[in-house]
Amino acid sequence: MNDRTTSHDRVLARRHAEGWMFLLEAARDQRTTGAIAPSGPALARALTDPVRVLGPRPLAILEAGAGTGAVTRALIPQLSSGSRLDIVDANPRFTARLRHLVATHPHLAGRPRQVRVHQTFIEQLDTAQRYDVIVSGLPLTNFAPHQVETIMSRYMELLHPGGTLTYFAYRGTLKARALLASRAEARRHAAVGEVMGSYQRRYATGCWTVWANLPPAHVWHLRRPLASHREQEHPPTGARR
Repeated sequence: MNDRTTSHDRVLARRHAEGWMFLLEAARDQRTTGAIAPSGPALARALTDPVRVLGPRPLAILEAGAGTGAVTRALIPQLSSGSRLDIVDANPRFTARLRHLVATHPHLAGRPRQVRVHQTFIEQLDTAQRYDVIVSGLPLTNFAPHQVETIMSRYMELLHPGGTLTYFAYRGTLKARALLASRAEARRHAAVGEVMGSYQRRYATGCWTVWANLPPAHVWHLRRPLASHREQEHPPTGARR
């Protein structure tokens, strides 16, 4: 067995273990774990495209709802010198795994403060930092409409003017829930869709379908508008690069 085969086997074993972990955590708490499987490589790449597009300059990046770190592993190699990555997840078992990933990732050797893991809800993240890119893995379709509005509003607040929010939603969930869920659940899901549709109409710069994911997913990119002249003269307190 050569090194390449051994490495491939390790990746498959890790994905298998993470898949089971997602199922267990989803059964335990759908507020912190809404997916039934980690994001696949194609979805992780689509979610992290805004970081890649911005190139090698120092960036402030936030990942919310990181889970077992499938997207985190796609983000870390893209961190240039001077960049910062904050990772947020409310699940203590996921955050323990994420801290281990950060502590042992070879790209971060000698740069222990470049990536920080926060065990909290994104609405409760205590920071004055503003971000160039926010990558969201939160299961927004599992939440109440008012929770989704709070989270989306917080995302926009945390972005620099001109910054990008990227998130995904599985294809076909609205139709599936309309057919299979209770009326109350179908109404809740439709109301969440209305909240997200409002943000998409105001801020979306693109939407792509990632077919090479299980299940297939839409990836959305939303951009916070550039600051007005008044905001440029009087930036929000604590906002900084």
